[in-house]
Amino acid sequence: MKMKKDFVELSKEWFNKQAPVYDETNTILYSKYGKISCDNIYNFLKDKEYKKLLDIGCGTGYLINMLSQEHEAEYIGLDLSPEMIKQSNNKNIKNAKFVEGRSDKIPFDDNTFDIVTCSQSFHHYPETDKPMQEAKRVLKPGGLYILSDTGVGPFKILGVKLDDFIYRHFSNTGDCNVSYMEKTIKDMERNGFEVIKAEKVTTFIYTVVGKKKL
Repeated sequence: MKMKKDFVELSKEWFNKQAPVYDETNTILYSKYGKISCDNIYNFLKDKEYKKLLDIGCGTGYLINMLSQEHEAEYIGLDLSPEMIKQSNNKNIKNAKFVEGRSDKIPFDDNTFDIVTCSQSFHHYPETDKPMQEAKRVLKPGGLYILSDTGVGPFKILGVKLDDFIYRHFSNTGDCNVSYMEKTIKDMERNGFEVIKAEKVTTFIYTVVGKKKL
């Protein structure tokens, strides 16, 4: 009998291996798409006011490093890979703390953050609702959840089914939940967010911004 894959452990192993060279390896399987998403989030946030931000799936701290140079705030990065956390800490980013943890079990109190970001991480989450519910839980009322990810572009439902089959049967990268912008909008709304912006950044990369209702 074939054992069911543990996508959380596969993701942790994958990113532990990538961590030492992640930033400088600007390819699709490493940091290329992550940088595109982070740059998009940065441009959205650079004129926003906030005091406390959580970056889920923070990787090497690329987004927090950019934001901290422009905006005085408290920054926390969360990632399941201890090697990624190590790389983040090595940057000595001002007002930033990096914590090992999971998106479906965020280790912070309710109503803590003004902003929660998640870039190029969500397609590694085996389950959709719990990470969104956790993001909403730790956001203050009126806070923003910014999710940027790689999807299947114009192929939508067919693309999801094809990617799901390929990743779940042949890949060991931990990818397991590839989606598309319109579905992510519906998922956010189902989990209690008011979607205030949705943008196709490239053919396959999109960003959706949800607001926690007051």
